Amino acid sequence: MMTTSLSTSLKLAIEKSGHSNYALSQLSGVSQGVLSRFTSGERDITLETAGKIAAALGAELKIQKQKGRSA
Repeated sequence: MMTTSLSTSLKLAIEKSGHSNYALSQLSGVSQGVLSRFTSGERDITLETAGKIAAALGAELKIQKQKGRSA
């Protein structure tokens, strides 16, 4: 099973949404600067920020335990 990183999935969702960084900033409460640096690959974001962006996009974050790994 192939997995995609949270950052990659979120960047794709942002791109597909068609929202500008300004619009997404207004919807999510995340600053335009943070969004810009994240989408350009200059920096990563916290799980909390990812959750805000996902919620603004109508998406859901899921954390799934990998098979064969103990907690």
